[in-house]
Amino acid sequence: MSPQAPNSKGQLQLPIDYFREPDRNFEKGGRSFYFFDFDDNVVHLPTQIVLFHKTSDLEKHISTQDFAKVHPLLGKPGSEWEHFEAIISKERNSYKNFREQNYDLEEGKEQPLIQDLKKALEDPLLEWRGPSWGFFVYAVNNNRPISIITARGHHPNTIRRAINHLVQNRDLGAHPNYLSVYPLSFPEIQKELGDVKLELSTAELKKLAIKKAVQDAFECYGPNPSHRFGMSDDDPKNVELILEAMVELKETYPENAFFVINTHGRKLVKEEVMLKGRIQGQELEYEQKKLI
Repeated sequence: MSPQAPNSKGQLQLPIDYFREPDRNFEKGGRSFYFFDFDDNVVHLPTQIVLFHKTSDLEKHISTQDFAKVHPLLGKPGSEWEHFEAIISKERNSYKNFREQNYDLEEGKEQPLIQDLKKALEDPLLEWRGPSWGFFVYAVNNNRPISIITARGHHPNTIRRAINHLVQNRDLGAHPNYLSVYPLSFPEIQKELGDVKLELSTAELKKLAIKKAVQDAFECYGPNPSHRFGMSDDDPKNVELILEAMVELKETYPENAFFVINTHGRKLVKEEVMLKGRIQGQELEYEQKKLI
């Protein structure tokens, strides 16, 4: 087992042995590509969503985990959240802490993502490693090409800088071999994915990003029927749309293997997409395994 990194605070690593090993289809020229949702999957961060009262200036700031529970109650008569709503506008944005801010480092401020990551690493009581952390480390340590596909709206370089901070803090032993970084609420990324009018939902953008990441893989590493692709996510709704995207990809590239890794509830369930859209599920333990 790897020892705890000297600069880590408050947590032990999951019991996973890290060692370099070749891609599963290395002898055939195949690569294994790992796609990761970021928040609550790779890391848990204290980034808060802002809920606004409908008739006053009252605001409530809640975590992403709490928002998942509260969201169905927003505006519901009789609930404590009856008079609150999530808003996205120029004046008020419930997700402002998940977006790139219009200031630079010269002003002495840092982007919310970097601030929240630093807070998480310094809090001995916060379990900041997400359910896919061990497999993220495995992919990085073994030089697997990775893509970050997140609903956040930061500049891609901000996402990279956040991950660089994990390297500097010695929680991550190497810099990732980036295939691509797609923050789905960043306007330039939305346009790159074809959403010129900035009107597609996060779910629609996530499907487009998954397909684009597969195209990126073929462009960077060449087409090969032995390439394997997998994405991990903790949100059951996201898992369903990821499955839809993977089924469509399997229909287009039937010889390649496509997987979804569902980390909801800290369980790890790997599902391989088959030609007829059927899947094979396998629950995994927190131990070293070749996921894809």
